[in-house]
Amino acid sequence: MAGVLSGVTVIELAGIGPGPFAGMMLADHGARVIRVERPGSGGRFGDGGNRDILNRNRERIELDLKDPASIAQLKDMAKDADALIEGYRPGVIERMGIGPDLLLAINPKLVIGRMTGWGQHGPMAPLAGHDINYIALSGALHSYGRKGQKPTFPVNAVGDFGGGGMMLAFGVVSAILHARSGGPGQVVDCAMVDGAAILSAMTYTFLGNGQWQDERGVNLLDSGTHFYDTYETSDGKFISLGSIEPQFYALLMEKTGLAGDGDFAQQMNPAKWDDLKARMTALILTKTRDDWCAIMDGTDICFAPVLSLKEAPTHPHNVARSTFVEDGGMIQPAPAPRFSATPAPAPNLAGR
Repeated sequence: MAGVLSGVTVIELAGIGPGPFAGMMLADHGARVIRVERPGSGGRFGDGGNRDILNRNRERIELDLKDPASIAQLKDMAKDADALIEGYRPGVIERMGIGPDLLLAINPKLVIGRMTGWGQHGPMAPLAGHDINYIALSGALHSYGRKGQKPTFPVNAVGDFGGGGMMLAFGVVSAILHARSGGPGQVVDCAMVDGAAILSAMTYTFLGNGQWQDERGVNLLDSGTHFYDTYETSDGKFISLGSIEPQFYALLMEKTGLAGDGDFAQQMNPAKWDDLKARMTALILTKTRDDWCAIMDGTDICFAPVLSLKEAPTHPHNVARSTFVEDGGMIQPAPAPRFSATPAPAPNLAGR
């Protein structure tokens, strides 16, 4: 099987983080992604010899984009490509002589995906930044963390990958579909600050409807409650609980031996949450993670053990679904999502 994006050709100007993640998403599902790297940066894996999962499934070429001959070669490649993606600061590809106006003149159907932190315009557009800064400005970071404590950033999942690379992949595919339906090629301005904001749409919904306090750790989904949180077990490991709905909460009460407790019966009373969390914390600490798995696995409590990066690939559910695969001696997430008629090809760290 060639993948759902078979027949799509994308030129990727090499970068790090969200741009390569978008390239990986496209390549995983069958697009021909040609990664353009600086001369001498290669090695077997095109990343200085390191095995980078984000760079899998690529074709690779080396071009010196300061050299007019290499620029001419890139322009020639763009004539037959569906898209070009890049992750430089605004204005950089224009100075290289491969700006959007020039590329669209060469190929009017070309989609140009531009991945930045702050976007192509705005007072902060030319400035440096990282995931933590983009999610801070979007309002998202303010909501991550515990009551009375400083914001806790979720590694770089929300800015770089969810709000950046995933949005770029979506935007590029959408614009390619539009071009193939008779529309023009165009620029996709993908800013991580915009992506982090759109990922917070539900939180802004709650806030706008008066159902969310603009404060960390006091709300339904931000560790404010006793029934939607992580808890340490007696062996120093952790479990997760998400028993929001009444029927799931009733099961939690049953399996923890708390059914009939008058205080715990007041599930949605915020005035009780701190005390109930303290009691739940003490209760979960009385057993190991495996003990709680034996009690709660296979139920509708909305429960899962908190697995480490090394543990997750061996969990029976992940094994059954082949959620993780191995290539080049590295365990890595398998392509997602899944397509019934055109499954993704097996990942290949060494390229195609």
